[in-house]
Amino acid sequence: MSFLRTKAGFRLLGQGWQHIKPKPVICHSFGARPIVDMSYSHHFVDFHGSSIPSSMKKLVVTELSPNFKKAVTLIPDAPVPVPGDGDLLIRNRFVGVNASDINFSSGRYDISTKPPFDAGFEGIGEVVALGLSASKTYAIGQPVAYLANGSFAEYTVVPAKVAIPVPFVKPEILTLLVSGTTAYISLKEMGQLSEGKKVLVTAAAGGTGQFAVQIAKQAKCYVIGTCSSDEKAGFLKSLNCDLPINYKTENVGLVIKKRFPEGVDVVYESIGGEMFDMSVNCLAIKGRLIIIGFISGYQSSKGILPVKTSSLPAVLLRKSASIQGFLLFHYLSEYREAMTSLLKQYQTGELVCEVDNGDQAPEGRFVGLESVFRAVDYMYMGKNIGKIVVELPHPVNSKL
Repeated sequence: MSFLRTKAGFRLLGQGWQHIKPKPVICHSFGARPIVDMSYSHHFVDFHGSSIPSSMKKLVVTELSPNFKKAVTLIPDAPVPVPGDGDLLIRNRFVGVNASDINFSSGRYDISTKPPFDAGFEGIGEVVALGLSASKTYAIGQPVAYLANGSFAEYTVVPAKVAIPVPFVKPEILTLLVSGTTAYISLKEMGQLSEGKKVLVTAAAGGTGQFAVQIAKQAKCYVIGTCSSDEKAGFLKSLNCDLPINYKTENVGLVIKKRFPEGVDVVYESIGGEMFDMSVNCLAIKGRLIIIGFISGYQSSKGILPVKTSSLPAVLLRKSASIQGFLLFHYLSEYREAMTSLLKQYQTGELVCEVDNGDQAPEGRFVGLESVFRAVDYMYMGKNIGKIVVELPHPVNSKL
């Protein structure tokens, strides 16, 4: 999945979310305090009563490269950042791994950015220190999620206006921040979904594909989902996907042409290359193809694999079809409603938020920042089912 990773983009996120008025959460079981001015303190005390350390681990991009292991360095003793007047210091419990992490590490999103710079951009955890102004709406111990640079760290400072108040700290909520909202907003704004429409979702068992499948089914569409294994096909069936297709064993284009000679109405596309070309050819009259990424090319030197563009105008004209790109940060006016709706559906059991924590990975679960490298490799090997999440455990009630 691809989305903008610039300072301007994150400022926009703050502007888009600041209209939410989160009520201060006074968590008496955590000993939370409503006002704590830690802005100028050199020593923090977290809500468990254990000392916040002066140093922490974090991942830093030290060289521009689409090879994540080459580009990123684990810093074992980086200073814990100090929150300013309007900031929160968040102790990260879970961080999300995205295909775009290597686009960021290669400098593709902002060519003016030079290393070193912090890696990772989504996390969830608890507030452990905050500035005086931030304490008007947040409290020590309050669970929050966020989209901001530097999430691949044990602690991250986030402007309060960017933080997203959440009811609890669970990895399932992390799946909604980018993956869920991308599917929700793009299909709502561009998909024009309605009962009986045929929707093709590529990489359907992945982090965002799982939500595209479910949202299309909620609209009573017929959903076709591509995947790379029988296990993933089984997962898609559990989401009520009508036609899972394992592209490792079947020709997706031929299957669709045989089953639906008139084509499909909507394509939710995130792979690129040959899958993109096939998807264009499968469009029905007035069909719509939504590009939310092109992961197949991210590891290449140019970041994208070639597609057949010479005939594209003729194909689109002949079918009155359209192709449209989607970048989450261009739709921040819709973000609040999307998160609210998705979170409600998850809490009521209407929405599956599948998390892949690496239980099936060769070296086991993704725990600790060291495992982010394995998690990225795992994603690009096409092994994940659902959203890849790395856990960052912290001891409590003791010196950290």
